Amino acid sequence: MNEKYTDTSEKTVLRKLSLFKRQFYGFLFAVPFLVIFALFFIFPFFSGIAQSFVNRKGEFVGLQNYRNILFSQDFTYRADFFRGLKNTLTFVVFAVPLLIVIPLFIAVLIDIQPKGYKFFRALLFMPTVFSISSVILMWKRVLEVETGFINGIFKFFNMNQINFLGSQPWAWISLLVVTIWWTMGTNIVILGAGLKNIDKAVYEAAAIDGASYIKTVFSITLPLLVGQIIVVFIMTLLASFNVYGQPALLTVGGPERSTQVLLMVILDNLFDRPYVASAMSLMLGAIMIVISLAQAAIARKRRD
Repeated sequence: MNEKYTDTSEKTVLRKLSLFKRQFYGFLFAVPFLVIFALFFIFPFFSGIAQSFVNRKGEFVGLQNYRNILFSQDFTYRADFFRGLKNTLTFVVFAVPLLIVIPLFIAVLIDIQPKGYKFFRALLFMPTVFSISSVILMWKRVLEVETGFINGIFKFFNMNQINFLGSQPWAWISLLVVTIWWTMGTNIVILGAGLKNIDKAVYEAAAIDGASYIKTVFSITLPLLVGQIIVVFIMTLLASFNVYGQPALLTVGGPERSTQVLLMVILDNLFDRPYVASAMSLMLGAIMIVISLAQAAIARKRRD
């Protein structure tokens, strides 16, 4: 009896040791990621929070930086913050609807499966794999005043050239065109996947009832795509609030800082005035948190 008990105890100990070894080795594989995550995410995050509560001399000032940015008319960088926020909101207001409507329209067309639809689907998705620097380099060749492709055509036909990147409203139009071309592929894929999940029998029943194609889209397709549209909306909204590469590289915030978005303002102050940049970035982060909470609330309401 004692021998059986001892044998069982030894097996239990060996099993626990084996489990501990597997867990320990798994932890060792995770250590490099945890170190990188701590160095480049956790430490900068808490460092930024700490810096937002100090002044240029490193003295603790509490919420003074936030009050200066939001309410102090004499604070030099208050105007920069609100101009950057206004420009960011301008981009969001125009980019988000266009990045939902245009991909939705294209996804519906592709779902009909016209001739060559697979080629065009791949062609439309291709820009999303390009880096922002290569995208901007290409579009500058198209939009520049002196050497741009479009102005070259205008010049050939003796038409007035347009300063797409240095005058308004063309600078905003250029930013929107480049952003839509670069990012809409992901939205097309998400919406296209949603269309594939819609039972074709529903469309057949609607056709038997005499419903037109347009009526079918608005009465069947859009209501059944609400989940995917919400996902695309939230993703696009968050990405649009975090816009930086397009205005920084394409228009450099011009003309006259009219396309200088909030992230550009934050980075302009990062090295000389880190306490100001930290406070601005945390306020932008608060906006992101509110959007994320709204996303969670919408998703929860939809599940219920």
